[in-house]
Amino acid sequence: MKHTLSLTALALTALPAFADESEYMPPVSDPVALAECSECHMAYPAGFLPQRSWSRIMATLEDHFGEDASLDADTSARIETYLTGNAADAGGRSSGLLYGVAATDTPLRISDMPWFRAEHDGEVSARRLRKAGSISNCAACHRGAERGSFED
Repeated sequence: MKHTLSLTALALTALPAFADESEYMPPVSDPVALAECSECHMAYPAGFLPQRSWSRIMATLEDHFGEDASLDADTSARIETYLTGNAADAGGRSSGLLYGVAATDTPLRISDMPWFRAEHDGEVSARRLRKAGSISNCAACHRGAERGSFED
């Protein structure tokens, strides 16, 4: 019995953070980040990526996934400070969302994160994906996404 409990506890710690019933991630609360990012897409919660990813994204805004999203230096710095300060590894913490991401990896898309693939692979049909337009359109399936609720 003791071994069963230990193995169960070990298995639970390896699950993505979204395996719990809340499926909540604090939404973007900085008004500048919210306004600038949501001008073109949903303002994705900072906790979905590590600091190094947000820094790389902010450093390459002139080619932001094929678009020029350049900002003035002050605005860019403010947004990067907010994103890195609220990232999955901010403050030295280690979010379960970083499980499976090597310290040398810098994922630039939330959809490339192992937890995202575990949650969505095999669950999102081709029809549903066409209707959403893109796997990055969280709100197409998660009605509360902009408020941080990612329940199905």
